[in-house]
Amino acid sequence: MKEEREKKEEVFEEEEFGELLKYTLAGYAGGLGLGWLLDKLGFQQNPIGEWLVRTLAGEGESILEGIFAVKKRLTGAVSSLAQAYGWGKLIGMTVPWWIDLFSRLLGVNVYGWEGFYIPYFYAMSDQIGANVSGFIYLYKKEGNFSKAVKRYFTNPVMLTSLLVILLVPIGLLVARLLGFSPTTNFYAALETVAANLCWLPPLVGMLVEKKKGSD
Repeated sequence: MKEEREKKEEVFEEEEFGELLKYTLAGYAGGLGLGWLLDKLGFQQNPIGEWLVRTLAGEGESILEGIFAVKKRLTGAVSSLAQAYGWGKLIGMTVPWWIDLFSRLLGVNVYGWEGFYIPYFYAMSDQIGANVSGFIYLYKKEGNFSKAVKRYFTNPVMLTSLLVILLVPIGLLVARLLGFSPTTNFYAALETVAANLCWLPPLVGMLVEKKKGSD
């Protein structure tokens, strides 16, 4: 009976992580498309335009994933790591808006190397929220902090998420130091898409669950 229940949960997780992956791709397309359109309309280096394209490119999936988590909760679906991931991303998505705003107010050159952290937070703040939310989910499931930590560091999704969070800012800084500058909305979206590796953890989750299902 227990094995049958675990089997169903694995299939459920695989389907859910697959949904999250689709949402990420939709966010990419929305951000790039809007960036191209705004550039055509002559809105280059417009703070509101950049906010919109970065939000879509870096966090568009968070909106959809948040809706996904709410929908699952309303339908009474069993709590899962994928749902916890969705809730965390929705909660974390507003953080870069304030970072972007205050950086501009403080006179930071958002197009130079010193502004590399802005696309990072647009791309990764929701991932950070998802990582924290995922750990909380594991803690609640285990009921013990040390066991939750052990589960965290043996969970492929959580480890992939952590690696993405740590490596992305290095790549962004290097790109800026090499001369890249997001002076158009399309470039702003493109930079955010490149930094938004949030699709990796759900992909790993989907592949892991699929492998479990085939064993």
